[in-house]
Amino acid sequence: MTDFKESPIMYGIALAVIAFIIAQSLFFAIKSWKHGKKLGITSETLKNTVISSVLFTIAPSISILVTVIVLANALGIVLPWIRLSVVGNLAYETVAAETSLGVLGGSLSNPVDNPVAFSTIAWAMTIGAGFPLFYLPLVCKKLQMKIGDTINKNDNTKKLGDVLSAAAFIGIISAFIARAINGCATTKELVLDSAGNQMLNEAGEAITKNVITESSGVISILTLICAIIFMLIFTALCQKVKKLEKFESFAMPLAMFAAMGCAILFTKVLPAELSTFTWYSVGGVM
Repeated sequence: MTDFKESPIMYGIALAVIAFIIAQSLFFAIKSWKHGKKLGITSETLKNTVISSVLFTIAPSISILVTVIVLANALGIVLPWIRLSVVGNLAYETVAAETSLGVLGGSLSNPVDNPVAFSTIAWAMTIGAGFPLFYLPLVCKKLQMKIGDTINKNDNTKKLGDVLSAAAFIGIISAFIARAINGCATTKELVLDSAGNQMLNEAGEAITKNVITESSGVISILTLICAIIFMLIFTALCQKVKKLEKFESFAMPLAMFAAMGCAILFTKVLPAELSTFTWYSVGGVM
């Protein structure tokens, strides 16, 4: 039986979306090239611009690839491929999928085998990412002007604006760090009696329990620490070595891959009782 997450229909939708995106990109690339020639820009300059643009799309592409790999276990390869080919990023897509799965009693560590749940997750990811496309053109300009007028009144308000921006960013990062340090995922399972029959409450509804399917532990902490260390090293190298300045955008994806490699190494090298140690017992009830 064909997996509905990677059925011919899903691949057909993906190919149609990718074809449209490629056609749109080529259209604007050709129009831009022609307009550049009209402005008197030389072909050599245009070629160098295209080459540098292509090179600097590699870093964000690596982050996108990582996101597809992370989501593929639960959602298959096609839906993450479609989503991240249009609009999305690691932070948003994983949060949207994980939040939806949490409500449905699942996690990214387990494949989604319910078509209704899969459809719900797809809608949550798509509507959430599509909303700003309508919201920003209508509201953002006016909102940005009002915020700009407020923040730029004097030096004190400028400093306050910087603090608020930094606080918002730190808050988002802290949510991910907190999950890496002390997070767990649960799924709902039916409660059965000794004969294996489904138990019901007084209202005749099935009784369920939250079973832990994933938990942070020693490997989570070590991976987090490695990611921070690698990010600091790569960023410092790019800032101190002039020839490496243009590669600073590669620091985050490289740090992510390096930390993943360290996680595999720790799993192989550390004693089993340490590498598998988690704060919450996987399979236990929460």
